[in-house]
Amino acid sequence: MNTLALQNLSYGMYVIGTTDGEKLTGCVVNTVVQAASAPALVTVSVNHKNLTNQCLKKHKLFSVSILSEAADSGVIGTFGFHSGRDTDKFATVPHSLTTSGMPVLNTGTCGWLECRVRDSFDLETHTMFIAEVLDAERLDGVPMTYSYYHRVIKGASPANAPTYVPQSAPVELPVSVAAPASAATWVCDVCEYVYDGEDGPFESLPDDWVCPICGVSKSQFSQK
Repeated sequence: MNTLALQNLSYGMYVIGTTDGEKLTGCVVNTVVQAASAPALVTVSVNHKNLTNQCLKKHKLFSVSILSEAADSGVIGTFGFHSGRDTDKFATVPHSLTTSGMPVLNTGTCGWLECRVRDSFDLETHTMFIAEVLDAERLDGVPMTYSYYHRVIKGASPANAPTYVPQSAPVELPVSVAAPASAATWVCDVCEYVYDGEDGPFESLPDDWVCPICGVSKSQFSQK
């Protein structure tokens, strides 16, 4: 079975924002789906291992920041490849609070939702939350799709994502940025970002160069 076919399903890219009771936290998801219209209900899947999962079950309230194509890839790295247990994810990310105190990103979004959990179902790896939309705002910008994230930003899915596919298959670069067959491909060991040579040969990058997705140093890249 070629599980890469699942990447052709239509998904968006979203940052879920909530609280653990003491500080704000959240994570990246790509499975926010409208399920009903009156009242407006959405579903979202969050991995059991994520702190966000525990927070949604306990506090019931959360926000959805709808990422646009203008979103900084570093934001995806912060919320997708770091744990809220040891990282204050909102500390360096400009944000505002909804009327219920849920954080929404101030930049790189084309809208946001404020939601309350009504029900949830535990699946093997994820919990599917059903939530009512309490408030919403539509902003300018083009929504970032899951396909855009893979093709243009060249990012991979976090291991906790419901759409995660291990990099056992050869890395597939977009035609426009594919490296010559003879060139080495350098891939981030943390987030699987593929360096495309835009800043010159990988070996010549300065020592302080970091992965544009998750922020780790070049020493955490491997040849593929």
